[in-house]
Amino acid sequence: MLKKFQEALDKRKEASILRTLKPKSAGIDFYSNDYLGLAGNEELQAQLLQKVKGNPKLLSGSSGSRLISGNSNITDETEEYISEQHQYPAALLFSSGYNANLALFSTLPDRHDTIIVDEQIHRSVHDACRMSYARKLKFRHNDAEDLESILKKQTGSCFIAVESLYSMDGDLAPLQEIVALAKKYNATLIVDEAHAFGVFGYGLIEKYQLQNDVFATVMTYGKALGAHGAAILCDETVKSYLVNFASPFIYTTAAQDFLWMAIKTGYEFLKQKPELSEKLHQNIKIFRNQTIETPSSELSPIQAVLVPDNHQLRSLQKALFDHNFLTYAVYSPTVKVGTERLRICLHSFNTEKEIIELTGLIKAFL
Repeated sequence: MLKKFQEALDKRKEASILRTLKPKSAGIDFYSNDYLGLAGNEELQAQLLQKVKGNPKLLSGSSGSRLISGNSNITDETEEYISEQHQYPAALLFSSGYNANLALFSTLPDRHDTIIVDEQIHRSVHDACRMSYARKLKFRHNDAEDLESILKKQTGSCFIAVESLYSMDGDLAPLQEIVALAKKYNATLIVDEAHAFGVFGYGLIEKYQLQNDVFATVMTYGKALGAHGAAILCDETVKSYLVNFASPFIYTTAAQDFLWMAIKTGYEFLKQKPELSEKLHQNIKIFRNQTIETPSSELSPIQAVLVPDNHQLRSLQKALFDHNFLTYAVYSPTVKVGTERLRICLHSFNTEKEIIELTGLIKAFL
């Protein structure tokens, strides 16, 4: 068995795509999901520290799952607060967006249902579908016509899974078109807002006021909020159903109260600092003005630069690293062969000088 594993690793090493764990590098950040800089914001850290000083028990372990000893008043208060902020009847907290998606798609659809996913949906949804008894179908990325052609052929109940902002291409889903299709074919729509939350206020569902049209929404807090964890926004009945039947919720130890407190404090901080989002969007405009060819939305903090060759992509990333720029290269087979890309993440704390220098190096290389 070990020999089989080693052979698979050796193949990856030979192809120069072996993943390894490395310490966090020093340099100019154009690769993290910390879009608003909250993960290192000293003012927010000071607020969190004061709350911990006032209640050191926040740092204690939860001691069990939420159905045994791991629930608390802080957990319940945070869920109520989140649901109110997003104008949903209920919210259910999870330790990560991955677990939230596992819970949704492994629990809600049954063996008679079909889950129709955008082909670029996050891996967590694909993994959840493997845990489900439902059938999974894919539609072409952001292609509402292809989605409708699939919906037309279905006879049973359907779930549609999309993201509002996709992390690989940095493009936006045609949410209003998909909402209209879900209504037309009586399908259940679930939207992952992991990369949109904080970048577009409370996300695109809130921006377009689609709460009554989206069955459940996933919010994650390890990106623009600079924290960790996630929440499923849904109806009270759906929340109760997940609490009763979702294995990823039932059989995991609850996070410590510090996490839930940090999430609620992060929401409050976002309200205090609207300029962070404004600065981020200014930086996105600066990047777009440099005329780098990209499939990404002009509004997205994620800007993909296609370099359709693993070796050339690796050389570009190294050249940028040598100039102190930290970027993330996405190689095949993580993405399809011929769609390898440099994934540039823009932040509120990046300077105009940094952005212009970065794009200048990319254009000179390409």
